[in-house]
Amino acid sequence: MSQLLSADQHPKAPPTEDRARARIIAAACSHFFALGFRGVTMDDLAAELGMSKKTLYASFSGKNDLLRAVLLDKSRSIEADLERISVHSGADVMVALRELLSCAQRYTQEIQPPFVRDIGREAPEMFELVQSRRRDAIQRYFRRLFDNGRRTGIFRKDIPAPIIIEMLLSATEAIINPTTMSQLGLTANEGFTLVITVILEGVFTGRRRLAKWRFNPSPPSK
Repeated sequence: MSQLLSADQHPKAPPTEDRARARIIAAACSHFFALGFRGVTMDDLAAELGMSKKTLYASFSGKNDLLRAVLLDKSRSIEADLERISVHSGADVMVALRELLSCAQRYTQEIQPPFVRDIGREAPEMFELVQSRRRDAIQRYFRRLFDNGRRTGIFRKDIPAPIIIEMLLSATEAIINPTTMSQLGLTANEGFTLVITVILEGVFTGRRRLAKWRFNPSPPSK
């Protein structure tokens, strides 16, 4: 795990290399999430980007290295959006809740079943990185939200915020993982939506308030 996390701290590359890496990561992200890890080759990416394989391998040693870069880049984008929402929503808990959930849903919609299947089979150590970053984000941003919600009477005060967070983390890790989603026939977005709906229905103080934000879950895939 320490080796994976340290991958977030690359030496500063020259501007031209930065631009090349960014192009490669953007293309890989789009294809990996939609088609799966196994369904995309380095040759495919080089051809689409109009660059030689030599240039591609100068930036990334192989597909696993590129996958790590894709996951870290996506994690940074999510965390930047969550931080922006947290800062700009201020003390308005309902606005923050809607925006945080919309942000999370937007990102989970990108992740299609082939990617979930492949990361579980081909790169389980990469999923550990996903879980670590996801746990940190939930603890940081949703803990702040639940604390504010309890103070303003939106969330129940008889359930401590740390307990709510642990329930959310446990449910997320139990459902949003390759094995469980495959067994249940869920996409990442469907699994996340169902988890967050069940948890929040239990902590809101009133059904009418809950109805105002209702996070409509998509039906599980057939």
